[in-house]
Amino acid sequence: MASNKIKAVILANETKDDHGLWLKACERYHEAIDYRVVNLTAGDWFEAVHREEFDVLLARPGGLTASYKQLYDERIHILGLTLGYPVFPAPLEIFIYENKRFFYSWLKATQIPHPGTVVCYERREALTHVEKCMFPVVAKLNIGASGSGIRIIEDRDEAVRYIERTFSSKGAPKRWGPNFASGGILKRGVHYLLHPADIKKKIDIYRTKFNQAQTGFVLFQEYIPHEFEWRVVRIGESFFAHKKLKAGEKASGSLLKGYENPPLGLLDFVREITEKHGLYSQAVDVFESERGYLVNEMQCFFGQSDPHQMLVDGIPGRYIRTSLGWKIEKGEFNQNQCFDLRLEYVIGQFKGKRS
Repeated sequence: MASNKIKAVILANETKDDHGLWLKACERYHEAIDYRVVNLTAGDWFEAVHREEFDVLLARPGGLTASYKQLYDERIHILGLTLGYPVFPAPLEIFIYENKRFFYSWLKATQIPHPGTVVCYERREALTHVEKCMFPVVAKLNIGASGSGIRIIEDRDEAVRYIERTFSSKGAPKRWGPNFASGGILKRGVHYLLHPADIKKKIDIYRTKFNQAQTGFVLFQEYIPHEFEWRVVRIGESFFAHKKLKAGEKASGSLLKGYENPPLGLLDFVREITEKHGLYSQAVDVFESERGYLVNEMQCFFGQSDPHQMLVDGIPGRYIRTSLGWKIEKGEFNQNQCFDLRLEYVIGQFKGKRS
């Protein structure tokens, strides 16, 4: 008798354990899914993907190095767009992940409200820009999560120094080591005492970040005054939201959160964007401004320091959109850093097609 299980291929990246949360999710739902792992950055990736039949490709793009990110994207383009295989998250979600140059051009092309952003590939153009722009201004690296590539530049002289360094062999300044601004140092220290093997993994990540230099272009963004930014998460048809609070000058990477009930208009804003463009694994970071909601960042994969993404009246839960409006469902939905919820959505999509 033929199995009714979904056949999945987990597309690993160059980092050994990055796909581990997909593995945990598949093991939990082993009665519904069979899976195998293919390293999409390996030389025999094409043959390995096609070695056995499959129904869906479960992606996990890397976010450490620009070269491997480009390689992963190119191969997702072949599999998802050229050959038309089902990929989750969708190819567009992968392309805008950890590629701010592409992401902000995409926001502009799709007329999604966002802070004004310019990318300069010529030193002279960058210097001309900072002669006339308003300060402070936000400088960002093309690749870099948790605020590691973000710098608030206060005046023209600082901007010129940033440009000169970026267009030199040194590359743009960045944080490559521990994020002390996020707090939780004691908790992390205890973790590494209990899991000493993780220390080497972390050091390897820091070494890789240190060796990556962004040269030859700068990305400047309008500074939006804020005390927080909203993080709105959509996984399938589940929505969550909380505030990312500032630590110093930035909310990104602070790990400080506010769990006030989110405004429903914010959920409508994010739902319209994600629905229109077929984005079903997204964390959308949003500023409240005098111009309304502005999208700051979007990521198909994101960190999770708390066991939940939202509290409604102090209780973990999620929002679901129904024909009658937004409905609250109480419960824990964010186990395994939302990978279980992602897989539930994928399984549900295939069950719907087969029924």
